[in-house]
Amino acid sequence: MKHISAALGALAVALLPHAAMAETRPMTAQDLVTLKRLGAPAVAPDGQTVVFQQVDTDPVTHKRTPGLWRVPARGDAATRIADLPEAGESSPAFSPDGKRLYFISGKSGRDQLWFLDLTDPAATPVQASDFKADVAGFLLSPNGQRVLVWGDVARDCPTLGCDSDGNTSEPGPGTGRLYRDGAGFVRHWDSWETPGNYSRGFALALAADGKVTGEAAALDGPPGTLTGDTPSKPMGGAEELAWQADSNGVFFAARQADRHEPISTNLDIWHSPLDGTAPHNLTAGNKATDTLPAASPDGQWLAWAAMERPGYEADRLVVQLLNLKTGQKRALTAGWDRSVSSLAWTPDSKALIATAQDVLDTPAFRIDIASGKAQRLKLAPKGLTEANVANVVPLKDGRIVFTRDAIANPAEVFIAAKGKPGTQLSQANAATLAALTPVSTTRYSFAGAQGATVWGQIHKPANATAKLPVLLFVHGGPQGSYNDSWSSRWNPALFAAQGYAVVSIDFHGSTGYGQAFTDAINRDWGGKPLEDLKKGLDAALARDAALDGTRTCALGASYGGYMMNWIQSEWADRFQCLVNHNGVFDNRGMAYSTEELWFTEWEHGGKPYHEAPEEYEKWNPASRVAKWQTPMLVVLGEKDFRIPYSQGLGAFTALQRKGVPAELLVFPDENHWVLKPKNSLQWHQTVFSWLDRWLKAGK
Repeated sequence: MKHISAALGALAVALLPHAAMAETRPMTAQDLVTLKRLGAPAVAPDGQTVVFQQVDTDPVTHKRTPGLWRVPARGDAATRIADLPEAGESSPAFSPDGKRLYFISGKSGRDQLWFLDLTDPAATPVQASDFKADVAGFLLSPNGQRVLVWGDVARDCPTLGCDSDGNTSEPGPGTGRLYRDGAGFVRHWDSWETPGNYSRGFALALAADGKVTGEAAALDGPPGTLTGDTPSKPMGGAEELAWQADSNGVFFAARQADRHEPISTNLDIWHSPLDGTAPHNLTAGNKATDTLPAASPDGQWLAWAAMERPGYEADRLVVQLLNLKTGQKRALTAGWDRSVSSLAWTPDSKALIATAQDVLDTPAFRIDIASGKAQRLKLAPKGLTEANVANVVPLKDGRIVFTRDAIANPAEVFIAAKGKPGTQLSQANAATLAALTPVSTTRYSFAGAQGATVWGQIHKPANATAKLPVLLFVHGGPQGSYNDSWSSRWNPALFAAQGYAVVSIDFHGSTGYGQAFTDAINRDWGGKPLEDLKKGLDAALARDAALDGTRTCALGASYGGYMMNWIQSEWADRFQCLVNHNGVFDNRGMAYSTEELWFTEWEHGGKPYHEAPEEYEKWNPASRVAKWQTPMLVVLGEKDFRIPYSQGLGAFTALQRKGVPAELLVFPDENHWVLKPKNSLQWHQTVFSWLDRWLKAGK
C-alpha cells in the first residue's frame, strides 16, 4: 500500500453531533454505562413501522432491562410497545402478514417466545412457547407458518429442552468433571463445556392462534449425523441461519464438534430439509470458514461468505453465490479486496447489501449479483461520516433501515431513501449527548513500516486551551481496528473528556485496508506493528501542538495488552505508564492454555509450540523481563479463557520481582471483557486514577 499524502489523509470532524453549548459537562463513566443501548431494528412488511430493542440501565442500581420501542418510518417520537413489567423483551420480529410482533421474554421464568397482536390496540403480550430450555433466538419462516428456535440442549433431545442436559462427563461423588480423550473444547470463552450439550436449532409449526405447536424438526438431523453448535459458540447468532424462500428448509452454519474443533476454523454451510432426513453439507470442499448464509427472496440464490485459508480466523470473507436451481457456484466478490461482515438481499433478489470495514469506517455496499461490483453507499445523514453501519434492512421501495454508531454516539436507528442521505428515527440518547462537552477527532495518515500508508486518529476535548497529556490506544485482535465506532468499554471520547488527547493507530495487521495489510502481522507481532505505533505517535505529535509529548501513557487490551508487555522492553523510555488489560505475557503459556488453538498456531507460523518454539519465543515478552522498567496497571478477568488470567498474573509478578511500580485489578466475574455496569465503573475509576497519578500529578 503506497503512502497517501497527508493533505488527502487528514480529516477533522466533530465527534459529538451538536455544537458546543453553555453549561455542558465532560462525559463520565456513569454516562457510558447508563447510555441507552439499541439493538437490530425490525421493519413491518408494509415498511411503515420500525420496532427496535432498547436496553435501559438504572442509574442507581445499574440493573439493565431490555424493552421494545416502536417508531413510524416517516419519523416521530418512539413509544414503548409490548411491555412486560419486571421481565424485559428482546429480539423483535414482525410476522410476514404484519399482524403480530414476536419477541423473546423471560416473563415465565425462562426465555420464551411471545407475541403481541397488532390488530388489537388493547392487546397484551401472549406467550407462544413453553420449552423446557431457554430460547436463545428465533427466525420466522417467510410464509409465517413456521418458526425456527435455538438454544442449549442435549444432542439426543428431540426438541428444545429435555429433562437431561446431556452431560456425559459422568459426575461422581465429588464435583469433578471428566473430559475424555478427544473431547475437543473443554472450555470456551468464559464457560466450561458440558459434554453432550450443544446449541441446536429446531423448526416447529405456528398454529392459527400464533402459538408454537406440533413436533419439532431438528436442523442437525438424527443423532450421529451432525454434532456441533448452531449458531456457533461463543459469538454466533441469527446471522448464521436462514430460511429458504419456500419455508421448507433452513440453511445454517455449523462446525463438527470433535477432537479437531479447537484447531479448526472449518465452519460449513449446511442445508436441512426439515423432513427428518439428515442435513447436507453444501461447502464440504472448503476446509476454511463458511458463514453468513442468506437465501434470496425469489428462491434462486444462496449467498454466503467464505474464507480460503484453513486455520486463519482473519482471512478475507468473500461473498459466494450458489444457484439453487442449477447448482452452479461462483465467488462473487473475488476481485474486491474487502472482507464482508454482514449480508442482506434486496427484495428484488438482484443485489446484496453488505457491510465491510473500509479504512476508518464500516459502510454499506450494494453488490450487484450479475457483475459482482460493490458500490459504496452513502447512508449517513449529510455532514456525517458513515462511521459504523450495521443491522441493514433493505425495503421494497428502495429505502434502507439501519443502525449507525460512531465515536460520537451509541447506535441509533436510521432510514435512508434510495440515493439520499439518511434520517435518524430514534433519539434514545439525544438529551444526554446534548448535555456533554464536545470532543473532536482528527483522522490522519502517515508513512508507516515499509513505507505503507497507515491511518490514525486524534481525539481531544474541543474546548481545550492548555497542552494535553497523551494516551496511546492499541487495539486488540490483533486483526481489528480503532475505527469510527462506539465502544462501551474502550471509548476514546470518554478518555478525552477526562482531559487527555487520545491517539489511536491502525497498525499493520488492522482490518479495512486490504487483506495483505491484515496478513502483515502474521509471525510479526512485535515487528511492523510496533514500528507503526512509534511513527504514528510521532506523526500525531508533529501535526498537533496541543499534544504534550513529554506526558504519555499507553493502553491496550488483548493483543493491545500484549503490546504493553512488548513495549516494556522494546520502547521502554517512551511512556510514563502503561495499562495492560488481559494481554499475552508468555507465548508458551498462551499456546498451551488458550482454547481456540488455531489462533496461536496460525499467528506463530502454523505449528504448535513444541514443533516450532523459536517462532513463539521470537516475540515473547516473558523472555525480556530483564529490561522492564515502566509502571504498569494490570487488569484481568478470572473467567477469561481466551487469554487466561495467569498471563496477567505473570506480568504482575514480573513487575513485582523487578521492583517496577505496579497495580493489579482482578475481576472474578468477568471474561475477556468487562461487561457488568458496576465493574465497568470500577475499571474506569481505577484506570483514570492510574493515569492521573503519572500524567497529572503536580501539573
